[in-house]
Amino acid sequence: QLVESGGGLVQPGGSLRLSCTASEFTLENYAIGWFRQAPGKECEGVSWISRGGGSTKYGDNGKGRVILSRDIAKNTVYLQMNSLTFEDTGISYCLAGCGAGLPPLEWNNYDCWGQGTQVAASS
Repeated sequence: QLVESGGGLVQPGGSLRLSCTASEFTLENYAIGWFRQAPGKECEGVSWISRGGGSTKYGDNGKGRVILSRDIAKNTVYLQMNSLTFEDTGISYCLAGCGAGLPPLEWNNYDCWGQGTQVAASS
């Protein structure tokens, strides 16, 4: 099971660092994606890191504003989110297990989901 944390309420322009960890498997052995879902909208991909960490990919919604990183010793994947706007408001999810060769920023290519963490940017 994946567990996300680090969400919260910030002012527009603020930052958050989301964390994703797992107690029953090693995240380094899986491709990991971060997704977000705004109220009433489709779940969309924000970023992805390949199995082993050799490659990363960012969606247009996060390029230049988000940074994905991995701490192998802590079995944790982080998503640093900067310059948050109202459009970032929603639930952010960590997903694991995207099959090799499948589009990594499409949520239905993943096997395992966390429960999500709420992100909100509002003044």
